[in-house]
Amino acid sequence: MGARSQPGLTSPRALLRALADNWWLWLLRGVAAIAFGVLAFLWPDLTLLLLTFIWGAYAIVDGILVLGAAVSGKVGEIAPRWWLALIGIAGLLVGLLTFVWPEITAHVLLELIASWAILTGALQIWGAIQLRKEIEVEWMLALSGLLSIVLGMVFIQW
Repeated sequence: MGARSQPGLTSPRALLRALADNWWLWLLRGVAAIAFGVLAFLWPDLTLLLLTFIWGAYAIVDGILVLGAAVSGKVGEIAPRWWLALIGIAGLLVGLLTFVWPEITAHVLLELIASWAILTGALQIWGAIQLRKEIEVEWMLALSGLLSIVLGMVFIQW
């Protein structure tokens, strides 16, 4: 039996089950993203510093929710979700740095968002490749990752 067919830590099926069992974490992550977008559109005259704090709070909430998805599950059924953990840790670190150095962060916010988008996109594409035999719409996860990478690259060009 190959590593893909064995249940346990390396099984894409276990990863898919863990993600499905924690659907509510993904829903909360989406709600947090939508809330950030709505706030940005409702108050376009926000100062850069306030926008920086709002984004920092979003990154922390997103990081916590993704880490929650990465670590939740039953022992023995936890799939290799290090890529979720990396996304969560990246969000937490960037969010915390935003509050530690708000003035500096305001100047490099675009680069931080771009880097985060590229890293997250790459990990989403990796996840889509790992789940290609387990789900029917893996192309949507890969497309989301590709769009995230493109957005990050556009931000870097600015």
